[in-house]
Amino acid sequence: MRKKDLALEIIERLKKEYPDAGCTLDYDQAWKLLVSVRLAAQCTDARVNVVVEGLFEKYPSVQSLAEADAADIEAIVKPCGLGHSKARDISACMKQLQEQYGGKVPDDFEALLGLPGVGRKSANLIMGDVFGKPAIVTDTHCIRLVNRMGLVDNVKEPKKVEMALWKIIPGVEGSDFCHRLVYHGRDICTARTKPHCEKCCLEDICAKNIDKK
Repeated sequence: MRKKDLALEIIERLKKEYPDAGCTLDYDQAWKLLVSVRLAAQCTDARVNVVVEGLFEKYPSVQSLAEADAADIEAIVKPCGLGHSKARDISACMKQLQEQYGGKVPDDFEALLGLPGVGRKSANLIMGDVFGKPAIVTDTHCIRLVNRMGLVDNVKEPKKVEMALWKIIPGVEGSDFCHRLVYHGRDICTARTKPHCEKCCLEDICAKNIDKK
């Protein structure tokens, strides 16, 4: 099966398996997702969702967070790990949003990449979830699963995985596809235990299993 055909089949099966899959970070405004995704580096989304409650209660706007002392931000976000660098990036990012964009998150990919602490994964998440634009979020689940499934061939570098997926995943499907990979990666195609292939909706088409035959 060609990679493009395989991708379309996987997309359809995951849609049936996880029809309501979405972003696992809680947010109601674009700037809050920007903060949360920075905190999510090397931290679980569940913990981030708890930590930001206190952060956003104390600093309920871009302006208030931009004016906050980075040390005060660090004291709140410390449970997410890497508190110093994350607080520094969040502070600088909110300042730039306030000064350059009037407190609004830009809907341009390159502009997002120009914000402190924002890489391709974060920019794609914002583009897809906030603005509904084509996006492919290559997080650890995505990279692990697409390699196992055979959509990419032993490619581990996030940008290279993203570029390979753009060639075979329809843009309109990219964001939701990546969210479903997160759910599938947590429930079935796990990282820290043996994958539960016997319960997988992709068992008969997954390269990991086909290669065993």
